[in-house]
Amino acid sequence: MRFKNYLILLFLCFSAATFAQVKGTVVDAGTGMTLPGVNILVKGSTTNASTDMDGNFAINAQVGDVLVFTYIGYASQEVTASSSMKVQLKEDAQLLQEVVVVGYGAQQKKDITGAVGVVDGKKFENRVNNQVSSLLQGQTAGVQVTSNTGKPGGGFSVRVRGTSSITAGSDPIYVIDGVITSDTRAMNPADIETISILKDASSAAIYGSQGSNGVVIITTKQGKSEKPTLTYETYTGFQTVWKKLNVLNAEQYKELQAERGLGTSPGFWDDPRYQYNTNWQDEIFRTGVSNSHQVSFSGKSNKTSYYVSGGVVNQEGAVRSAEMNRKTFKVNLTQEVTDWLKIGTSINYVDYTDVDVNDSNGVGSGGVLLGVLNTPQNIGIYNEDGSFTSNPFQNWENPYSNTDGAQRQYRLQRVFGNVYGEFKILKGLTFRSALNVDHNNTAYDYFLDPYRTSYGRAMKGISRYNTSRYNYYMYENTLNYKLNVKKHAIEAVAGTVYQKSLWESADIERRGFAGDGVPTPNAGATINTATASKAEKYNSSFISRINYSFDDKYLFTANFRADASSGFGPNHKWGYFPSFSAGWRISNEEFLKNVTAINDLKLRAGWGKVGNDNIGNYTWYQRITPGSNYPIGGAAQPGNYPASIQNSDLRWEASEQINFGIDLALFNNRIKFSVDAYKKTSDDLLLGVLLPRTTGVNDVTMNAGALENKGMEFQLSTVNFDGEDFKWSTDFNISFNRNEVTNLLGQKYNYGSIASRGDAILVQEGHALGEFFGYQWGGVDPATGNVYYIGADGEPTFDPTEEDKKIIGNANPDFIYGFTNNFSYKNFSLNIFFQGSQGNDMLNASRFDTESMMDSRNQSTAVLNRWQNVGDITNVPRVETNGLTKNSEISTHYVEDGSYLRLKALTLGYDFSKSVLDKIGISSLRLYATGENLLTFTNYSGFDPEVNFGGNSNTTIGIDYGTYPQTRNIIFGIRASL
Repeated sequence: MRFKNYLILLFLCFSAATFAQVKGTVVDAGTGMTLPGVNILVKGSTTNASTDMDGNFAINAQVGDVLVFTYIGYASQEVTASSSMKVQLKEDAQLLQEVVVVGYGAQQKKDITGAVGVVDGKKFENRVNNQVSSLLQGQTAGVQVTSNTGKPGGGFSVRVRGTSSITAGSDPIYVIDGVITSDTRAMNPADIETISILKDASSAAIYGSQGSNGVVIITTKQGKSEKPTLTYETYTGFQTVWKKLNVLNAEQYKELQAERGLGTSPGFWDDPRYQYNTNWQDEIFRTGVSNSHQVSFSGKSNKTSYYVSGGVVNQEGAVRSAEMNRKTFKVNLTQEVTDWLKIGTSINYVDYTDVDVNDSNGVGSGGVLLGVLNTPQNIGIYNEDGSFTSNPFQNWENPYSNTDGAQRQYRLQRVFGNVYGEFKILKGLTFRSALNVDHNNTAYDYFLDPYRTSYGRAMKGISRYNTSRYNYYMYENTLNYKLNVKKHAIEAVAGTVYQKSLWESADIERRGFAGDGVPTPNAGATINTATASKAEKYNSSFISRINYSFDDKYLFTANFRADASSGFGPNHKWGYFPSFSAGWRISNEEFLKNVTAINDLKLRAGWGKVGNDNIGNYTWYQRITPGSNYPIGGAAQPGNYPASIQNSDLRWEASEQINFGIDLALFNNRIKFSVDAYKKTSDDLLLGVLLPRTTGVNDVTMNAGALENKGMEFQLSTVNFDGEDFKWSTDFNISFNRNEVTNLLGQKYNYGSIASRGDAILVQEGHALGEFFGYQWGGVDPATGNVYYIGADGEPTFDPTEEDKKIIGNANPDFIYGFTNNFSYKNFSLNIFFQGSQGNDMLNASRFDTESMMDSRNQSTAVLNRWQNVGDITNVPRVETNGLTKNSEISTHYVEDGSYLRLKALTLGYDFSKSVLDKIGISSLRLYATGENLLTFTNYSGFDPEVNFGGNSNTTIGIDYGTYPQTRNIIFGIRASL
């Protein structure tokens, strides 16, 4: 029987071999490079095959059959079968742009049923910038990118479809070649190939507990051409502050202080120290210079793909002493070991430093931006002994003290990347195993001069040194299965993910320095503070997804992820995150197939649930604080008391979202339009809920809040003109989002304390996050020069109370938008990008310090219209002689329209022709000039409407309090390839 079975098996193998008459190779028509994984189908049957790693194929077909060759990124081709074939496939640029990287895989854009935004890396080539987040601004609907500050290396606030939490993080996670991170400042944008933004829960649910704020997937460049390519790019840029504010000159300052009864003694202003008229904005603002050098080497053989790059960026800020330096090195490498095994790695190294500028602070706290406005022009920079000069009436030093009198350097060294292997187990079944790591070490070094600064002299110098270490590991194993049977197409993914994070930090401050020669803590005589901390976090997950398509018309996607985290209470370690979405490609229906004007028409709908675990470590755990003087046994004894109450039921913040969308392509894809409508509800938000005083603890962290975001997004791309010499295309997007707090258990929360005037932000049920809370300004009383406010009863009052406060503004915009036009004529190209925000209010808190006239700060020229005599009609009150703030409370007087339209970038480029390139022996050469923030149209009176003194805050938004503004940049560059 065994011998008989062998004979049968041999006969079947022989029969199959004799029938497999058609063999061949598939190559790229442009490069001649073989193409692995090309699908081949015998037309009119279910017989199919695919090319191996060397591009070879064998298919059970007869000579004369019609074979259909399809491959992602290439135009499909029908070829009559012969005994030996060499098929050349041509790239389809349209299809290449439509391939979208999603979580744990890739799909063609036409098959996606969720809300996914795509930013092609080629757009970055037309706009030079140092940060990824800045490049996302205005590029896709539903993504709001706001600069926290304009200083070099300053961060951005990124919100995908609104803010999803009150106290936890609301930035999306970034997945860089599989490595999950929350910080992209150290990444080199020149390495980016594409960016995908997963906006709705149905697309982001594969990331489960980390996906509620959206997911930004970044893929970096790989070697593509068999011919090795060496590329070098360099640019030089110049930065300036685009706007200056008018303040009182030396003589006007004297007159103002005289009204306050200061500087009136004979000969006071004759002192040589006060014989200056220094323009502090001219002294502190400068033309910053930046330069960059980027080299990359890439290529692909039959078995190996490689991309190696290195870059250096040095940037001086437009404010004195601000600077940033970044060095990057990257390697992407894949090796096809056999026809069933591929291994690869992506490694990044970053050395990043910046010198901080003290902004978002008043002059009394060392704020540089308010220092240039509040420092009197009557004084110079240095005293005779080399120390910095101060305000004639108060010990507030000039801005040089805060730029040159202290060292503030931050340094990051970071290595992140992965190694992976892909195993082809069976036809259509692939196993992938990857280890992702992110290790970074940071150090912050601060030293206050013990001689030149007054506070430094009082403390005999201060040195602070903070170090921190972050280690992240993610080990993932996934199975991917693909099956195509007649009209059915199925793709399934399943796997496990394990993540571990470790944080360590140490901080020391020493004082009492004998000199300034050694600025490190070891030279200080006394230790003021010394602290250290350590924390760990673990996550385990199961992931799964299935994509199903029938007849390329009816699409369905389902995700399910289960997450467990050490950060939550023992009763709710696990969270479960499902999603479902469906699509109907109407354009493939019989009743539309003959409508040539419509290339694609698809309806999409999806529902999903995702989580947010960005809440800190061991939030649920009870914390103990040491105490003393407990009367035990008639004597005072040391002991401990609870600093927090344990909550074993603490669970994930969860976000549930429903999305409806339409995708439409017309006239040979020259017009593409998408619209999405969504509603996102965030529940179980973590809040500190007040407890009775008898507990001995102020509050307990609970899942107590709820938020709702709902809105609409529109995206339009058009090819307006596509001639042989002249081309013109346009991209436009606009987004509307409304945010509402729907549950706080009846409690209210205040945020945004400013300039000793209390909190400017109130969070309460039924209202949006980011609403300003204060008084309604009534006017200036002509009889007294005092400000009166409109009370809760509608009557004027000079002495308002807390009950008179109301909502006085909303920092959330009515809509945000981006508008890009690309022109090209022969070798010239022009890219024009506008970005804007409409309907958002700004609280110009800087005016508290520049218009209140309550102390000896210098003021803006607005106070030249102040009340001075009985009967004066003005909107500027009298000077304050008693130091009170009743004339400058948080009120509607300081709330301004923060809407703006900004020419964000304009790039003019020239690409040399092939005839010129052949003569000089290179493959490409491009010269370009870029202007950023060239024009800004706004009614906002401050330095810049695109800032936020609260940093990356969910609640403290739309407030400008001496915040480093955006700058105007002019950049000249060159890019060449061999």
